[in-house]
Amino acid sequence: QVHLVESGGGSVPAGGSLRLSCLATDHTYKPYYMGWFRQAPGKEREGVATIRSDGSTSYADSVQGRFTISQDNAENTLYLQMNSLKPEDTAMYYCAASTSYSPWYLRLRASGYTYWGQGTQVTVSS
Repeated sequence: QVHLVESGGGSVPAGGSLRLSCLATDHTYKPYYMGWFRQAPGKEREGVATIRSDGSTSYADSVQGRFTISQDNAENTLYLQMNSLKPEDTAMYYCAASTSYSPWYLRLRASGYTYWGQGTQVTVSS
């Protein structure tokens, strides 16, 4: 069982920045890819960014150019740098990990992931 623990959420004004972190507690687990999702009240969970084990990344159109996903394999930590935040970025943000054989085409879909963190709240005020 892989446990994912997010941190770094908070409240910022529009235009501000936040960096989310996700620590994977099992150092032996090697997912094919990891990702960040978000869910606002009354809306479906949305894939935001994903990074594959070889470093390839993919982003939702809504965050392209503003968010950057990265990983520190030595520290087993996934990051999401969020710049130029907008009120519509307000949501609960979740870290997720795939299995070692999940298909890449599911990288921004919740069905591509097996393990999930508990979430961290991001609130952007106008």
